[in-house]
Amino acid sequence: MTPEAHRAFTERLAARLAAEPEVVGLVTLGSTSGLAPAPDAFSDHDFFVVVRPGAQERFRADLGWLPDAAQVALAFRETAHGVKVLYRSGHLAEFAVFDPDELQLARVNRYAIPLDRADVAARLRRVREATVAAVAGPRPDEGWQAGQLLTTLVVGAGRFARGERLSGHLLVRVGALHHLVALLRAGLPAEAAARLDDLDPFRRLERALPAEASAIDAALGLPVPAAARALLSVAVRARPELFGEGAVNAVEAALSAAESAGGPNWAPRGACESFER
Repeated sequence: MTPEAHRAFTERLAARLAAEPEVVGLVTLGSTSGLAPAPDAFSDHDFFVVVRPGAQERFRADLGWLPDAAQVALAFRETAHGVKVLYRSGHLAEFAVFDPDELQLARVNRYAIPLDRADVAARLRRVREATVAAVAGPRPDEGWQAGQLLTTLVVGAGRFARGERLSGHLLVRVGALHHLVALLRAGLPAEAAARLDDLDPFRRLERALPAEASAIDAALGLPVPAAARALLSVAVRARPELFGEGAVNAVEAALSAAESAGGPNWAPRGACESFER
């Protein structure tokens, strides 16, 4: 969907909902809000529909109010309040239906309110304040994150070498990656951290941490033990104060054993071990 088609869909959505007497608000989210960054060919539609109490279920179950409703290929209830809709074109719409009081359950960052018949703007300001307070909670325990990263790399590479390949993939490419990203985000100065998405820890890392994000992307394309070694390298170079030499050497020894057990098909040592800051 082009940016122009994306904007036109949003406008038709707002017009359709404005014609529904039970609808008291529309909140557009993320790229659908019109706030930067603008939508691109891969952007979906994210929004909240705010309705009078008692009307929520009708708008979740009967999707005739959606633009191009006849073109829906798949629709299912994702959460108690939310629905996902996939159009035949491949375009995705994700929305939740709330009554005004239920809006307090949400978390938002970028949003706009093209339709407001029930003080939705004031309610969303409070939701945004609650979101900011929630994501600005206690700083993560970096020692715990670092320890979890190192040991998850060891266990994941070992399982892969043992033949538990899917478990190895999951631990290294998902579990260890989560700990690594948490440590990288925690070490950012405020100016760089402001470039990140404050709801999804993996969104827009490329803007705040371009070198590290590039190195991680390359690492994830390697076989599991080599990927583990490359992720370790990113962590140690980015946050050296968190990793003692003895612990790093122990992880290196475990990864070497996993690589040796895997035979000649692993990527060579040193792959993706460095990046430019």
